Amino acid sequence: MIGERIKKLRMEKGYSITQLAALAGISKSYLSYIERDLRNNPSLEFLGKIAKPLDTTIEFLLHENIENESEMKLIDEEWQKLLNHAINNGLNKEDFQTLQEFFIFKHWKEKKKMNRLINEKNGENY
Repeated sequence: MIGERIKKLRMEKGYSITQLAALAGISKSYLSYIERDLRNNPSLEFLGKIAKPLDTTIEFLLHENIENESEMKLIDEEWQKLLNHAINNGLNKEDFQTLQEFFIFKHWKEKKKMNRLINEKNGENY
């Protein structure tokens, strides 16, 4: 429910109902009604006001089947900018796949080297 989600986010931020209501410019009593599900159909205007101080989105507040915002935002804004920049500079899907495979290999090689060093330090033969 929307009210439960708002309450959870409010508590994670450490806000009291009074503090959040003041930050959002909404009625404390109406916020309390929403959180307790006595009112369960808040306006988009209300959700917009409440989303900002909670550092969330209206979409996240409305989607009951999403447990956390990371599920809502598959790619954050910074990644979107980086990806768009790369695409604008000619990166295609095949190039991206090749880069991904390269970094998987690179990390595997670094891990293998680290394990070898640890084993040598412990006097084990690799």
